[in-house]
Amino acid sequence: MTFGSWLTINHQSVIEIMGTAGFEWLCIDIEHSAIAISDVINLIGHIQGNEMQALVRVNENNPVIIKQVMDAGADGVIVPMVNSIEDAKKAVASVKYPSAGNRGVGLSRAQNYGIGFPEYQEWLKNDAVVIAQIEHINAVDELEGILEVPGIDGIIVGPYDLSASMGYPGEFERDDVVEALKRVDRICLDKGKTLGFHVISSDHKKTLEKVNAGYTFLAFSLDFFFLGDLARQEMDALKNATENGKE
Repeated sequence: MTFGSWLTINHQSVIEIMGTAGFEWLCIDIEHSAIAISDVINLIGHIQGNEMQALVRVNENNPVIIKQVMDAGADGVIVPMVNSIEDAKKAVASVKYPSAGNRGVGLSRAQNYGIGFPEYQEWLKNDAVVIAQIEHINAVDELEGILEVPGIDGIIVGPYDLSASMGYPGEFERDDVVEALKRVDRICLDKGKTLGFHVISSDHKKTLEKVNAGYTFLAFSLDFFFLGDLARQEMDALKNATENGKE
């Protein structure tokens, strides 16, 4: 069981604050945020410097982008829209050096600027993380094959895009969407594969529901919901208290 969260605000203070909460990892989101690839290396360093692992949700299944974030020292990648066996193979190949993959060799932070290349090669073989994001109904249909691809360490469900691919964005309670999500659960649990989910709500009870359902790789909310939800909650309470006090 591992708990992390999502980083969309490009500032080290956010990382340092979230590091005090006990997360084991943070995922830098460069798909749905304004974080530029040029900023990723600094954010990775701050995450790791605060004793968390640094994952990057890349903006596409693109060998150049994946190579860049891995060379920047990421502990692994979350790859969006892995909808087929071929997509899964492409993601793994983009992370791994030959002969396991086709990633080009460069010397940067990950390789300790050249003096740690042998150690990095060993780490890459054994410890680099590749998570396939399952966020399309086609991926659900292909999931058994995706999970069999060597180098895929697990999956994380993207519920918004999955429901959207079925024509119902955000309608998680529809019977057909619920059934698709249950299919993902059954396949992963039957195969003993890492089952992940990004729970958007900052209410821990929602994440606990996923724990009880067998999920083991859990992204618990994200930076701006932790900030915004508490601010709104406490301001509502303050306004209600002061308004009631006037009556």
